[in-house]
Amino acid sequence: MKEMLPFIHIGPLELGTFGILMAFACIVAYFVLRADLRRRGLPDVADVILLVTAFAGIVGAKLYHVLETPSELAANPVGEIFSRGGFAWAGGLICGILALVLLTRHYKWPLAMMFDVCSPAAALGYAVGRIGCLISGDGDYGTPTSLPWGMSFPHGLVPTTQRVHPTPIYEFLAGVIIFWYLWKLGARSLRQPRPEGEVVAEYFIWTGVARFLVEFIRINPRSVFGVLSNAQLIAAISVIVGMVLLVMVKRRFKGQKQEHRIIEHSSRRGEVLQPEYHKPTAECPNPERWSMYDSMTAEVEVLEFLRSLVTTTKPKLVVETGTFMGVSTIKIAEGLKQNGFGKVVTCEADPVVFAKARERMQASGLMQWIDCRNQSSLEVKVSGPIDMLFSDSAIEAREQEVRRFLPQINPYGVILMHDASSHLKTVREAAMRLQDEGLISAVLLPTPRGLVLAQKCNGRA
Repeated sequence: MKEMLPFIHIGPLELGTFGILMAFACIVAYFVLRADLRRRGLPDVADVILLVTAFAGIVGAKLYHVLETPSELAANPVGEIFSRGGFAWAGGLICGILALVLLTRHYKWPLAMMFDVCSPAAALGYAVGRIGCLISGDGDYGTPTSLPWGMSFPHGLVPTTQRVHPTPIYEFLAGVIIFWYLWKLGARSLRQPRPEGEVVAEYFIWTGVARFLVEFIRINPRSVFGVLSNAQLIAAISVIVGMVLLVMVKRRFKGQKQEHRIIEHSSRRGEVLQPEYHKPTAECPNPERWSMYDSMTAEVEVLEFLRSLVTTTKPKLVVETGTFMGVSTIKIAEGLKQNGFGKVVTCEADPVVFAKARERMQASGLMQWIDCRNQSSLEVKVSGPIDMLFSDSAIEAREQEVRRFLPQINPYGVILMHDASSHLKTVREAAMRLQDEGLISAVLLPTPRGLVLAQKCNGRA
């Protein structure tokens, strides 16, 4: 390919193709940004974010470029600043980041969330913008090559008759791949708790890597130690910043209790119904056929089973260990309400989790049927015979819970132990041990996370 198209002439108008593609890149970035804001349930302010960051990025890219050659700037300041060519990626990145920081303070959003939202749009917008460099032949091409896809730019803004690496195409492809990866990463954070700031950290890493590598075949001068270009130095810094940020956000994320992560995610996103994603097991090879809200609340079908079991067996007293989000408690209470009698005593040791669950239960209008306690399951005291026990607290405590409440359980009552799949062996083995000791008679239901349905052996006629 030899014919470039730096300008399009429409009558007396002369339009630069680079500028046209930059405008198109902004439009593409706008639609990506708007889609990301909408899927996250955030206000649709994509137009403001894009206009501010695009303006800051263009100004920054131009200033960085002219400041790289101070002698030329001093010789012709107006011509250099207002020329149609010469925009540096590093300058655009720096000023775009500063603009986003200011917008974050304006909207009072978490800084990491703002950058996570904008990263996929930035990656794809950059990719599209690089096609403008290719069409206009603005000098962003690479070193001479004999490869079959080599190109010459005899009529470009910075002409060359040699066949060179079409580096804008390389960067376009890299940008599209990075966009796709970041978009998928953001989608995962909608379904389940993920470290906030993870998307932007990955953006810094992979865009930095892509730019650092492509610079080896670019014609930019090696001004850093005679080995690296200025863009490579900025790209290396971008990779380092991204790696440090990724370690920090993941360390903070792993430092949180799993329950707290899920509560925080639920507070922001609400209840997201999704296919069950726990591992397939021999007894349940297709877990995706079940539905779930999160990784700790029982499967939606198990919740409905609990409610149906209550309306079928008509218990007067239900004990639930591990309230967590209170979703299962509410399902049990719905069954009790339909029966017109009964009580569910539910206990949760974590005060933060308990407070959130209590809010949910109070909002349900079912508190008449619920006795919620901020206590450990191994300390809570319950009066009277227990007609149904739903053991769903910390996995390591399930066996102790059943042993503790077993003397109080009605011989014709029901015992349920959640998380008893062959993959989650602790509860399953505990149920089998209790059965081998002649304490319970158990059935293992083939649900994704496993459910024991049992009765005590002693006392039945």
